[in-house]
Amino acid sequence: MTLPNRRRAAKQATDRRDDAVRAQYADASAASGYVAAHDSGPSTRYFFSRLHAVDQALAPTSGDLLDIGCGPGILIGHLLDRRPGDFRITACDRSPAMIDAVAQRAGHAGVRLSVGRIEDMPFPDDSFDVVVAMGVLEYADVGQALRELARVSRPSGLAVVTMLNPLSPYRAFEWGVYWPALRLLGRIERLIGVKPEKRHGVPRSGIRAVSAPRLRRMMREAGFEPADLVYYDVTPFLPPLDKIIRRWRQGWRDRPERTVSRGAQRWLGTGYLITARRTR
Repeated sequence: MTLPNRRRAAKQATDRRDDAVRAQYADASAASGYVAAHDSGPSTRYFFSRLHAVDQALAPTSGDLLDIGCGPGILIGHLLDRRPGDFRITACDRSPAMIDAVAQRAGHAGVRLSVGRIEDMPFPDDSFDVVVAMGVLEYADVGQALRELARVSRPSGLAVVTMLNPLSPYRAFEWGVYWPALRLLGRIERLIGVKPEKRHGVPRSGIRAVSAPRLRRMMREAGFEPADLVYYDVTPFLPPLDKIIRRWRQGWRDRPERTVSRGAQRWLGTGYLITARRTR
C-alpha cells in the first residue's frame, strides 16, 4: 500500500472510531441510560470501584477542578454531595446531551458547563488546579488528550486519569473472546431470521486502551510526572460469569477498598488510575 493510501486508510479508521464514540452518547436517552447503568446493572461494580479510586485520589485537593468527559455528571454530583465548597467545578463533554444532563443534575450549584473534546478543549492555558479525565482517554487520541490536559493545568497541578486495563484477564477475554462470540452469534441469528431486537451483539465502541507503563511514559512526554498508580474493579471472574455473580455478591458496596489494589492483585483490575503533577 502506498503512503497516500495508508494515510487515507488511517483517516477512515479514525473517522469510523470517532463516529462510534459519538453515537454512543448523542442523545438524552444515552445520558439517562448511563446513569441507570451506573446505579444498577452488570457494570455497577466497575463504576462504583472507579469512583472510589477517583474520590481517594482527590482527597487532599481543592480549588478549580475540570471534569473532562464528564458524562451526565456522576463525579460532579458526588463531589457536590460529599465535599460542598471544596471545588469550583467546570464540566466539559463532547456530547451536548451529557452537558444537558449535568445542567439538570448540578447546574444550580454553580457548575460551569462547556461542550468540547478532550483533544481540543475550549479553555485558556493554566486554568485548573485539578483536571480529571475519568473514562474518557480510552475513547480519545491519548497523546493529544494528555497534551491538552497539561496545557490547561496550572504549574504543579494535579491530573487524575483512568484507563481500561488491556492487560487484565477480564479485558483480554472480553475483547478477544466474549465480544467476538456475541457478534458471531448475532450474525448467525440474522441468517436464520431472528428478529433484530432479539439478536445478540456488541456495538462497536471505539475503545482503544493502553497499558499503565505506556500511559505513564506518555504522561511524562506531555509534561506530567506520574505518582500513584492504583488498579480498580479487581475481579477474578470473566464475562459473563462476573455478571451472574455480581447479582448476589454485593459486599463491595460497603467495602469499596476491597475492589482496588496496588499490590499482588493489581493485575486483576479491569481498569487503573494514575495521578500526576504537571512539571512544565
